[in-house]
Amino acid sequence: MTSDQIKEAAIRNFAAHGYDGASLAAIANEVGIKKQSIYTHFKSKDELFLTVMTEVLENEIEYIKNYFVFSNSDSLKEALYHYLSEYITRYEKDDKTKFMLRISFLPPVHLYDEVMKKVYTYLDTFEELLTTTFKDQKAISINQSDAVIAYMGLVDAVLVEILYGGAERFKKRLDGCFSVYWNGIISQKGSTS
Repeated sequence: MTSDQIKEAAIRNFAAHGYDGASLAAIANEVGIKKQSIYTHFKSKDELFLTVMTEVLENEIEYIKNYFVFSNSDSLKEALYHYLSEYITRYEKDDKTKFMLRISFLPPVHLYDEVMKKVYTYLDTFEELLTTTFKDQKAISINQSDAVIAYMGLVDAVLVEILYGGAERFKKRLDGCFSVYWNGIISQKGSTS
């Protein structure tokens, strides 16, 4: 049980303070153990960070799979917009989402290669899921692969605004960018889907 408590406290601390600002002492204090007790479960701060990062990214992949499977009843436009619009709530209420965004855009320098390898695996999986979601969408007037890649660029743009601009700026950027994105990928006759 303590290992799970350590990981939960680590996610909160890494999400709030980044790798460099988070300390094992603060994590241990939050769990109610001594700093040395963390080493019973994890060899180092790096191992703890990489362990929780891997779990958080795997959970996010499962979230995306479930989201796009259960959004099939929505139009593609609604599903894509809603996926992004709910990010602000997830970010404000879920430390795992904060942690994931922070490490994706600001990985620790000394762990950069290991972190980005996992992040790119996550992004490649996301792209594959989107490609399946976009398959056979008749409303799309451009190459579907281009539509998927452009959506991923849109995701990056609005998620950066969450990190640096807050909820209001996020909403403004999302609405403007999504409108231009959607109008750019649809055919005239498919504009309502």
